[in-house]
Amino acid sequence: MATKERLDLGSASACETAAAVRRGDVSALEVCEAAIARIERTDGSINAVVVRDFDRARAAAQHIDKTRQPNDARSLLGVAMTVKESIDIAGLPTTWGMEVFKDLPVTDDALLVKRLKTAGAVILGKTNAPVALADWQTENPVYGRTVNPYDETRSPGGSSGGAAAALATGMVPLEVGSDIGGSIRVPAHMCGVFGHKPSYGIIPLKGHGFPGTDGVDVPLGVVGPMARHAEDLSVALDVMAGPDAGYRLDLPTARHSALSKYRVLILDGLPGVPADSDTRAAVSNLADALAEAGASVSDDTSVLPDVTAMHQTYVKMLNTTLSRGTPGARPINAHAWMEVVDEQMRVTRAWRELFETYDVVIAPIFSTPAFTYKIDPDWGNRTLSVDGQVQPYGAQLAWAGLATFPGLPATAVPVAKSVQGLPIGLQLIGGPFEDRTTLGLASLLEEAGLTV
Repeated sequence: MATKERLDLGSASACETAAAVRRGDVSALEVCEAAIARIERTDGSINAVVVRDFDRARAAAQHIDKTRQPNDARSLLGVAMTVKESIDIAGLPTTWGMEVFKDLPVTDDALLVKRLKTAGAVILGKTNAPVALADWQTENPVYGRTVNPYDETRSPGGSSGGAAAALATGMVPLEVGSDIGGSIRVPAHMCGVFGHKPSYGIIPLKGHGFPGTDGVDVPLGVVGPMARHAEDLSVALDVMAGPDAGYRLDLPTARHSALSKYRVLILDGLPGVPADSDTRAAVSNLADALAEAGASVSDDTSVLPDVTAMHQTYVKMLNTTLSRGTPGARPINAHAWMEVVDEQMRVTRAWRELFETYDVVIAPIFSTPAFTYKIDPDWGNRTLSVDGQVQPYGAQLAWAGLATFPGLPATAVPVAKSVQGLPIGLQLIGGPFEDRTTLGLASLLEEAGLTV
């Protein structure tokens, strides 16, 4: 039986930590204090955990220790974790990286935070994000820049860059990010951790709205778990998923329980959006490993929906969503919006048909590993070097849109390192509401030693 002397809290999974607290091998307060010590020791040069709530975390941990029962059913019992700055926690700022919101009062926890706390999680604070959550790097005038733990000149990804950096450095085992243009998957890829973009709508967004607003869930946008170990993604999803009220969510089980049973479609490039040689090698090597394990692997991308047309409509929907309320915005009319939604449904149906033949599509998350920080705030002036060829920075949205536009689940899995030693993650994309299938495959890959 594990003991607290043998449990390394800096590398333990959230599930392992909760099990140790449940057995009484370690107290929730000890877990909390160890995480605080790791943050204080590590975060000075990283700048990931930018809002700290340590006193209330200690009090919450002490309450768990007083109320813990034998065989306590709370799945995240005593797990010390953080969440993205854009997620509401009562009494803490939610600025989205904008100084104008520094003093805006937050009086209630986001629904997902309430669910995490009910499951026994101890929230230590919040992690950094770029201005308006609108970048693949993490810097803002309120909290400053978060750096990549593998190379401090490079981006940790965005917009959940602080979350990924905190995980990669062992500060916490579990995080919650958000994703509308790759904001969970890109940081997971660039920092070498796991992340899950859920099927659209299965985790309520209440408490993750633009500061000072309260409205319907944002089209395309999701919140989801990030972790150092795949199993923690599934546990956290179970905690957070489900409607606010009115019906019950019943996701299908994973299609398979063995690598040999999976039918996989491989994608290593998009029209006009090539991946670099390191990333293509990561895709190829994983495909070979899956084939060797007995999986059915194909690279026949002719069965995909028209990804170019899909991307164009995705960008139109994304820009309409993100420009709402901004000065100078040019909103489309209601009928034009309905046409975009109609196309989204047609694309989703096409993907659903594809997933009658395949279980998972494996694709890059970004064309390159982590890039050196971009200074110019204008995306139109930014470029990305892909094997020496200059590509528009914004073109990388195409990778995110594969899953985001049709509302599909996508699990980011760290599978390789570049020749420079930078992490490379790939996304496992599943059919509508097939979250457990992509998460199950991620766990199988980790168990088989195919992740790094």
